[in-house]
Amino acid sequence: MSTLGQRIARKREQAGLNQSELARRLSVTPQAVQKWEAEVSTPRGKRLDELASALSTTVAFLITGEDVPSRTVGYPNSNASILGPIDAWDDDTPLDDDEVYVPFLKEVELSAGGGRTVVEQSHKQKLRFGKLTLRKQGVQPDDAVCVTVSGNSMEPVLPDKSTVGVDQGSTSVVDGKMYAIDHDGQLRVKMLYRLPGGGIRMRSYNRDEHPDEEYTAREMVDQNIHIKGKVFWSSVLW
Repeated sequence: MSTLGQRIARKREQAGLNQSELARRLSVTPQAVQKWEAEVSTPRGKRLDELASALSTTVAFLITGEDVPSRTVGYPNSNASILGPIDAWDDDTPLDDDEVYVPFLKEVELSAGGGRTVVEQSHKQKLRFGKLTLRKQGVQPDDAVCVTVSGNSMEPVLPDKSTVGVDQGSTSVVDGKMYAIDHDGQLRVKMLYRLPGGGIRMRSYNRDEHPDEEYTAREMVDQNIHIKGKVFWSSVLW
């Protein structure tokens, strides 16, 4: 199986670029590209997303070697990508004319529910997004929500506490895309694949610790599995 450095080198060669040309596109030194390919250092976060874009591939392919479709504007493959600016603000900061508030989804424990939770919109936690960012992704402002990723199942693309933007107007599964899921009151973010008969396969990036999960259409009903929407944006703190 090829390594990350080998995949970077192969995609660079397929694009007809030498290390210096790729470095210029990314505003880094040729030595940085050389170190990535030699696996002396590893591109991370936003740099990894920029590298995938420059090589006309996906972050998922660079990390896993899986043969997935080339990167498109509508799908940030890693939740380390930033497709629009988010400014620091507080409750007293007014929205600009070209901005909207996007609420978070959260797990809420039911009273007398024995620890059971339901997924609801938060009335307090929110981010503000540029309308242009949403428009470029084909997302209606009323359909946009944010989700905080919990755990290590989506590492290294989605570290714990990452934030993703979710389009609730896009719930039809496209194989290999990333979605937010309400699994009986638990919020999850996974890559999804369709299965015959209406079922789904959930896949994590960290497959060593989190193997694939498969559910039939009947099991999805029995376990209250609902697809909340497709991930269209992400932010990672390292």
